[in-house]
Amino acid sequence: MISQKSRHALRALLLIASRGDGATVQISEIIGHEGIPKKFLQLIFVELKNNCLVVGRRGPIGGYSLSRPADQINFANILRITDGPLALTPCVSVTAYTKCKDCIAETTCTVRKILLRVRNATADILESNTLADALIAEKREENA
Repeated sequence: MISQKSRHALRALLLIASRGDGATVQISEIIGHEGIPKKFLQLIFVELKNNCLVVGRRGPIGGYSLSRPADQINFANILRITDGPLALTPCVSVTAYTKCKDCIAETTCTVRKILLRVRNATADILESNTLADALIAEKREENA
């Protein structure tokens, strides 16, 4: 299950992406549109900025824009920044692997084998779906 933080990050980034490449959106507009608490959103954007997903601009026409085109930012990027590894257990994580403390034999562990398949399937889906893909799917649904 993804956290509220990740859901807010996804919704905020989708709003920015919906404005087109290079568009800048103010925090106040995101708050008004998405209903995300200001302090929480500011903390999320600090993380997104520190991880090079957004660029912040100051001033009266300031705000946040995507650091690269929406078709180059996938859901896995965002979730890893806001929630950490995609894996359900550390022994199957690609980005934060550690052996389970109670593991007897990792190579024969049936639980690990299943969770590795879950992690790989999850990563495949999240890595192959970008902000641009989500916006296209949304438009298709609206036109249906």
